[in-house]
Amino acid sequence: MSHSHNPSRRHILRSASGVAAFAALNRLGLSVAHAQTAPDYKALVCVFLAGGHDGHNMFVPQAGTAYDAYKAIRKGLALPDGNTRLHNVTTKNGTPYAFNDGLAALGPLWLDGKLAVMANVGMLVQPTTRAQYLAKSVPLPTNLFSHADQIVQMQTGDPGGGGTGWAGRAADAVNTLNAESKFPAAFSMNGAALFCTGSNIQSASLYPGFDLSLNGLGAWPASAQSARLAALQEIINLDSGVMTIRAADTVRQDALALNTMLKSTGSNGALKTTFPGTTLGRQMQQIANIIKLRDTTGIKRQVFFCSLGGFDTHSNQSWAYWDLLKQVADAMLAFYQATIEMGVADKVTAFTESDFGRTLDPNGSGSDHGWGNHHIILGGGVQGGDMYGAYPTMALGGPDDSGSRGAMIPTTSLDQYGGTLAKWFGVDAAGMNTVFPNLKNFAKSDLGFMG
Repeated sequence: MSHSHNPSRRHILRSASGVAAFAALNRLGLSVAHAQTAPDYKALVCVFLAGGHDGHNMFVPQAGTAYDAYKAIRKGLALPDGNTRLHNVTTKNGTPYAFNDGLAALGPLWLDGKLAVMANVGMLVQPTTRAQYLAKSVPLPTNLFSHADQIVQMQTGDPGGGGTGWAGRAADAVNTLNAESKFPAAFSMNGAALFCTGSNIQSASLYPGFDLSLNGLGAWPASAQSARLAALQEIINLDSGVMTIRAADTVRQDALALNTMLKSTGSNGALKTTFPGTTLGRQMQQIANIIKLRDTTGIKRQVFFCSLGGFDTHSNQSWAYWDLLKQVADAMLAFYQATIEMGVADKVTAFTESDFGRTLDPNGSGSDHGWGNHHIILGGGVQGGDMYGAYPTMALGGPDDSGSRGAMIPTTSLDQYGGTLAKWFGVDAAGMNTVFPNLKNFAKSDLGFMG
């Protein structure tokens, strides 16, 4: 796969200046400090559950026959009925389901209509039946069940791979709304991510607790420090005529300018919302701090990527998966509370993605690589308290099984899932053809879970 980032620039940035990873090529300027508030600000926040999370044990059917089938197939992995491991909810049509109790913290948001579930979604080229899959009579995503390939495909929205991300292309499509701002429109909090990379939009790659300041500038007295910084600026501004050096100086200058902006997040008072001190909690806190800059920067559309690993649960899944989901719930709840505090709860939508789902049939104390998966969507603009899409039939070798172990064929495509989010984000019909070229293959492009 190809990336729009230049590895040599990142290497120069880290080794020569000690600045944390920053790959945005957007030109940053001090003029953004005077930008006006963006009243129609919107942001998409992808929470990527790396490794392939087991959606079958995240959102569990509770209707008698479906739950009995679930228990019989999942054997030792099945979550027991009752209040100890399941958090019961009901869809708007009265169908009972239950969240894994690891997500119990998000339960009240289901009742408030701010949390929804997208059932059995995954990468498809076109609608695909079991018979078509077995006969290989329709085009299929390449290298199904492969972590490396499916991570790329779920981020790019391209069943063959691709070099740009679907959120990056969505940001490209609405980039005219950001014309008055020079602030980055895309951020990854877990290293460089294809998800955020567009043809024109470049992604800034940051880490929680980052510091984009240069090493070696501290000096006493203050005049000596100022002299060092002035000397560095002269070096950065010097046109050596060497392309590699100019590229490194451009990235270094961008990092310095961005650092000034990011350090200003507390100038109007720090967020009062308390975030968990977990890997995901710190990433989502950093995203909230960047969103807080929207009034200063004038940015109107942004996309964000964060990630939590550990979901490749081939063994010892029960407790480990509960703990991972609890980390997801605690971080996403704090993030949603922060958007309320900032007055943008209906302008920011967080949602999960993953490599793929897991097999219904267990692998001892774990599960194997699957295909279709269940995901959650959270935000003030979500039509929540409901499940969208078609829940798969709980049967090995059944109509939704790609084989005999319950690697479910998606009944909803990533194109439809992402397309619904992209439409809310502001991508028009013409732009959607670029963001999701295969969306035209599916009868419904808007699944209705966004207001």
